[in-house]
Amino acid sequence: MKSEPSECSIDDLELAPNQTVPWIGVRNYQARNFMRDQMRIGDGVLFYHSSCLAPGIAGLATVASEAYPDATQFDPSSPYFDAKASLESPRWLHVDVKFGKKTRLLSLAELRADPALQSLRVLQPGSRLSITPVTPTEWQMLLDRL
Repeated sequence: MKSEPSECSIDDLELAPNQTVPWIGVRNYQARNFMRDQMRIGDGVLFYHSSCLAPGIAGLATVASEAYPDATQFDPSSPYFDAKASLESPRWLHVDVKFGKKTRLLSLAELRADPALQSLRVLQPGSRLSITPVTPTEWQMLLDRL
């Protein structure tokens, strides 16, 4: 799961109440569907800092809730407001994410340089999704490098 550190960093997650944050603001249907259809409570999360000077995996977390409607879609003052969403028919969902631990930064450059990791969706050309699944094999390879 990618987050801009200026929005929510691994440090912010660690300091959050109950070390848990709602993963708000996802406005891509494919990423939403990953949360809705594939993420389950207890699933591991690679917390990735993006759009910053040093992008990469900065820590580990876990999924702490099933997907539920993202309230920011209904708030006209939110940057994530969606005028087409309604309480009866929400368009956007999110999960809660719970802090696991900080890790060394496994940089984007390291990820790209590792031949064994070239199958990662986050490294595929044109991949800009904030949420991408990893296979069990990829998960273990990444844990071994952290």
